[in-house]
Amino acid sequence: MKYLIFTITLLFVFTGCSQKEFFDPEYTVGDYENTKASLNGDIISMNKDGATLDSGEIITKRGVSKFTIEEGYNFLNISEDIVITSNFKDSIMLDKKVIKTGGVVVAATLKGNKLAMIFSDNSIQLYDIDKEQILLKEYFTHSFVNDTRIANPYFMSNIILFPTLDGKIIVVAEGNNQVIKSIVVDADGQFNNIIFLDVIEDTLVAATVNKVISVGDGVLNLKDYSIRDIITHDNNIYIATIDGQIIKTDISLNIINRKKYKFAKIYALAYGSSLYALESQGYLINISDDFKEDNIYELSFNNEKSVIALGDTIYYDDEYIILK
Repeated sequence: MKYLIFTITLLFVFTGCSQKEFFDPEYTVGDYENTKASLNGDIISMNKDGATLDSGEIITKRGVSKFTIEEGYNFLNISEDIVITSNFKDSIMLDKKVIKTGGVVVAATLKGNKLAMIFSDNSIQLYDIDKEQILLKEYFTHSFVNDTRIANPYFMSNIILFPTLDGKIIVVAEGNNQVIKSIVVDADGQFNNIIFLDVIEDTLVAATVNKVISVGDGVLNLKDYSIRDIITHDNNIYIATIDGQIIKTDISLNIINRKKYKFAKIYALAYGSSLYALESQGYLINISDDFKEDNIYELSFNNEKSVIALGDTIYYDDEYIILK
């Protein structure tokens, strides 16, 4: 009987593998040829704003930086021209200045003397780096499992936006350092930390892997999507979903255009002169701004390694490519 069960189990395994489908375009325009360069190492950690190489160099939204971080630290953000790193234990660094935090900082942003931080226990903290004084500390529901693309806090005019690990945006008044509002983006799901946060013309855009929200002029818009990646460009939002869709919306989340690529698994979205999507089987999809035309290029990369797209550049393996 046990051999019968073993045989049936193997049958299900091999049947499942044989039925697995992959994106396989009928036509490609060949290899993607444009400015390509090597990195001085492999990506070992990343978030939505950049990455750390095993050489100690970092990638930011400004490109590859020759700034070398201390061993044991990982890139979080660059703000006010200062590189913020964390040892994911008890300290962060502002360039080379160590700040003891007493906990694991997973996201941080600096403005003037105010350092906004998010901790792994889903607490938030506002810290005065000049006075070495905690201005605000709040605790929220602990999140045990998180997407690695943890969004950093955002300073917006006279408020500070803290994206939490349990799917909220905590709004803090910068004048008195007090919480004034909590915006729920995603109250459900196992992975519901905020993976994306941006402000477009005073409209807040935020997303988890399950939902995207926009808040502007007192109007809240919320849409359910199973998100692979999300970016903004000009006044538009671009979303890649798990089922192979690439969607263009306005800042109110109204759909402008959409395309679906059967069985496509999009790793990253980027924007050169138009939209690009990196697909897991080694394809680079380029879509015209009006979504009427597309070109599919071949771009070989190791899909078991980290990939990050920032602006018009995709970083993969130990190299990067600038999109035209």
